Amino acid sequence: MIRTLIVDDEQLARRGLELRLQKYADISVCGESRNGREALEHIRTQAPDLIFLDIQMPGMDGFEVLQRMSGSDMPAVVFVTAFNEFALQAFEANALDYLLKPIDDSRLAEALERARQLLESRAALEHRNKLLNLVCELKGERLSLEDAFDQGASGSRKFPERLAIRDGGKTRCLNMTAIDWVDAAGDYMCIHADGETYVMRGTMKRLEELLDPELFVRVHRSAIVNRERVTSMRSHRNGEYFLQLGTEKELKLSRKYKANLERLAERI
Repeated sequence: MIRTLIVDDEQLARRGLELRLQKYADISVCGESRNGREALEHIRTQAPDLIFLDIQMPGMDGFEVLQRMSGSDMPAVVFVTAFNEFALQAFEANALDYLLKPIDDSRLAEALERARQLLESRAALEHRNKLLNLVCELKGERLSLEDAFDQGASGSRKFPERLAIRDGGKTRCLNMTAIDWVDAAGDYMCIHADGETYVMRGTMKRLEELLDPELFVRVHRSAIVNRERVTSMRSHRNGEYFLQLGTEKELKLSRKYKANLERLAERI
């Protein structure tokens, strides 16, 4: 079964899509979200394989939801939108698929078939890379890792104190201590800090070299965490651990990085 989440601020739109999906035996609607914040919570608790994500929502829109999703748990995304032709071209290039409102049954069938092929081929990483690339295009955050640290470095310190983040035509300096965690997908990284997510091109290996090991710990091949943010840990029967960050975020510590548990436990 393909666990599916519907995200739309319009109740009739959610109900209409749910009814259309009922005729597909391999689709299981695991939840409905009325806004972006609900969507993030349902993604965390329901772990859907597929999301139908409305772009135009009040408050947190679909693009911001996309930004705030962790790279390690990002599902397949089909946009549902009434955007103009230029935006649709961007979706075609980067998204799994898009649907125009009102949704056409034949286009819905096409989108579901693409989702099946994606999940069957285990191409989620490639899909995640394309989605992060879309965020870069829309938000203008194309600063490379090296440039960011070169601008943010302070004096001759080995580990920079700040990270330069470019958003459109503006550049802001982010204190390294504000970073909660970082996850990666291919050549892109998501920097999560102060409730925001910034997308940057670079590799985890290089980033790890530039982060102070007294504060940051590698917990997965695609994740680094700020030790100060870890509030609890729980073991899993396969030898992995789950790290709780505050009340909302949970990260996995893989067996490969189990040796770092002691460093994390010192701060709990």
